[in-house]
This record gives sequence, C-alpha cells and structure tokens, in this order.
Amino acid sequence: MKLLLDTHMLLWAAGEPSRLKPATRRLLQDPRHELMFSAASIWEVSIKMGLGRADLAVDPRVLRRGLLDNGYTELPITGAHAAAVLDLPPLHRDPVDRLLVAQAQVEGITLLTADAVVAAYPGPIRRV
Repeated sequence: MKLLLDTHMLLWAAGEPSRLKPATRRLLQDPRHELMFSAASIWEVSIKMGLGRADLAVDPRVLRRGLLDNGYTELPITGAHAAAVLDLPPLHRDPVDRLLVAQAQVEGITLLTADAVVAAYPGPIRRV
C-alpha cells in the first residue's frame, strides 16, 4: 500500500518518531508499504521555516534528502492535483492540507494524518 504522510507526520517520522503512536510506527516500518511525501510538504516547511516557525525549524533541503535516502518516494504536484482542490468541501482552510487531500484522492494513495479535520475529508485518508 502507498502511504502519503502529511507534513507533521513526515516531520515526526523523520525527526521525532517518539511522537508517533506505536501502531503508526509499525505501519511505517512495514516493508509492504511504500512511504511517500509530497513536494507540497517540502514547500510548506520552506515557507514556515522562512517565517521563523519554531515547530518547523528544519532545513527543507536536508529533510528532502534524508527522506529520499531513507526510501521515501517524492510525489510531485501536478495540474490534476491542483485542479482537484476545487472539488473539496470547505472543511479545512490550510491550502497545503487541501492539496495533500487532493493528491491522495487523485492518486488513490492513503494519506496519513493526525489532524481530525483533514481526516474528515472523503477518500483514502487515515487518522493515525
């Protein structure tokens, strides 16, 4: 199964795995799953680091390289993903989260999130 991690899940998996529930850590360690990250998450980290957000104080270049080196697959943003955002109900205002949901829906990839609002979207979304 392909698993797309939202930005916070990605940061926790890469730098603070103790913040993940044991069941989530097992899910991510299962070799049958392909772990993925979106270019949108790298963009979000870049923006928020540039704004001085302490909770996202990681160099996005180092994060991306580390994810690739650890077997994650990068999901680029396509026009189809961007257009699919239009079809989403207005549950969440964060544009990056909305794009991640659209990517999961378009690609048929399970999006993993700890955010209850994101998990309320229809489609292949799993709150962990």
